[in-house]
Amino acid sequence: MTHSELEDLVTRFTDAFNRDDLDAVMAFFAEDAVYDEFDGKQSRGKAAIRAAFEPQFRGAYGRIRFAAEDLFVDPASGKGLIRWLCTFERDGRKRGWRGLDVLHVRDGRIAEKLTYAKAERLRLDALEARS
Repeated sequence: MTHSELEDLVTRFTDAFNRDDLDAVMAFFAEDAVYDEFDGKQSRGKAAIRAAFEPQFRGAYGRIRFAAEDLFVDPASGKGLIRWLCTFERDGRKRGWRGLDVLHVRDGRIAEKLTYAKAERLRLDALEARS
């Protein structure tokens, strides 16, 4: 995969999140992919990853968008890093935090999605309790 192809993959993957298109997001993952969430929870395989994303895509946390702030790719290792500002709106309130995804790409598919975020877990727990 070339530098521009890897950049394009990471950008299109992020864009699929911003379109609220879970099927498009899932099309990027390898069958045996691993999703490591910012709280340490891991989902293995496409079915488990899809289940982990479903609350977000059904709107359980409100309207979520990711604005890319930095993008780094290393085609030799098949890795991409995207730093983003995540914003969400719910019940007329806007909130946000910064984070990043480290993506390991194998044969044109995401094999690992490692998410790191500057977020307070209590805020997310409070949102989940209201869902």
